[in-house]
Amino acid sequence: MPAYQPTLASLKQHPVPDWFHDAKFGIMVHWSLSSVPAWATPSGALHEVVKEKGFPYWFSHNPYSEWYWNTLKIPGSPTQQYHAEAFGADFPYTGFADRFAKASAQWEAAAWADLFAEVGARYVVMVTKHHDGYQLWPSRVPHPHRPGFHAPRDFVGELTGAVRQRGLRMGLYYSGGPDWLFEGRAVADAVDMANGIPQTPEYVRYVDAQWRELIERYQPSILWNDIGFPASLDVKALYADYYNRIPDGVINDRCLQADVRKLSGNPLGRALLRFLIGRILESPAKNGIPKNLHADFTTPEYASLQQIAAHKWETVRGIGYSFGYNQNETAEHALSVNELVWMLVDIVSKNGNLLLNLGPKADGSIPALQLERVQGLGRWLKVNGEAIFGTRPWVAAESQSLAETPVRFTQKGDSLYAILRGAPAEAKIILPGLRFAAGTGVRLLGESRPLTLQAETATVILPGRLPDAPAYALQFTPRPEIVFH
Repeated sequence: MPAYQPTLASLKQHPVPDWFHDAKFGIMVHWSLSSVPAWATPSGALHEVVKEKGFPYWFSHNPYSEWYWNTLKIPGSPTQQYHAEAFGADFPYTGFADRFAKASAQWEAAAWADLFAEVGARYVVMVTKHHDGYQLWPSRVPHPHRPGFHAPRDFVGELTGAVRQRGLRMGLYYSGGPDWLFEGRAVADAVDMANGIPQTPEYVRYVDAQWRELIERYQPSILWNDIGFPASLDVKALYADYYNRIPDGVINDRCLQADVRKLSGNPLGRALLRFLIGRILESPAKNGIPKNLHADFTTPEYASLQQIAAHKWETVRGIGYSFGYNQNETAEHALSVNELVWMLVDIVSKNGNLLLNLGPKADGSIPALQLERVQGLGRWLKVNGEAIFGTRPWVAAESQSLAETPVRFTQKGDSLYAILRGAPAEAKIILPGLRFAAGTGVRLLGESRPLTLQAETATVILPGRLPDAPAYALQFTPRPEIVFH
């Protein structure tokens, strides 16, 4: 009998494997036809824009360039105006397929894989099909409404092979919810989003067959589905077959199944849907996996949890406001290297991973701004990765020094890591609330000069003024006790 059965009780027996707990940092890649126009309004981060201006504004000024086709359909949107000026009002989005094929002809998977390994990523998640329906592999499952709508090369297979050659795990993203070739109406409000997943038997068969093909051909370590599934898809059977084939694989939480067409047909129902979706965005994944759903981890988008969570979670976001490449984004829209490092440190201290997105240009090159940021993170990890990779949360995630320098904690073996934000201005770092045993050793990662620990006052004496850096990590062995928790 297979280890996993297509029941919720059986699926929930699947443990989150150690490799995913240990990994901490992954790279997601959004690369598709939208990389040709590469245009969106850099209006802000998801939750902030929705809270301040509402869903209709978000969709008509969507900063996600990979949503270009949808935003193009909304009358009066900046994207619609740009498209008319740059390509002509009658130029179809699907017409970008030839341009993408030509631009991507010289792409080499090895260059991406080398970069991902260089910056310290432990896994990669590639978008195989976004909501526009375009596939980055030559699927044997033709699109019912547009056969042959896929890349001329097996980009998914080429990157999978290159990534695994460098010892990284490979995961696959697939839009099991929206497919704009099936559902042509624009998503202009939260209700449209909830109602935008096709529910036809044809679509159910298509999603199931494509996910199964991806599993069979590439054996991904991660199934990263987006925006749910059609209501009648047998997700439990899909998941059980996946686990039986890849026992140490993991599945994300975007598996909601609901046919809301009746509910959205009246004003009260539409108001309820807006309220529910708003609540989901306000409290991203903080309560873990709902009892009636199965997943190995939650995926807050452009958001993080504020305290240690018992369940595994993964923040997913771009360096700027978009996942796909957006030519309008500048440094003011992007995380700095310092912000990026501290975001990773904070997430890891609370039992999370960071899935950081890169949005290549149509030719596959990584934009200079994104490259500079992710390489800066990689340089920091080369020195301080010991305090990140393979660690687990401690009994507390955060504190501050007596001089109010923010501190985050991780632990591994018999060591505690105290990661300080920025270079300490003080020569003596006092960590109130920690009780050190006699003989506890301390070292500063990346520093060969010895440090002194005054255990009775929880004071670390630095070897001198430290140069500016996004963060510094102190290792204490054995771990201290905590008295402020």
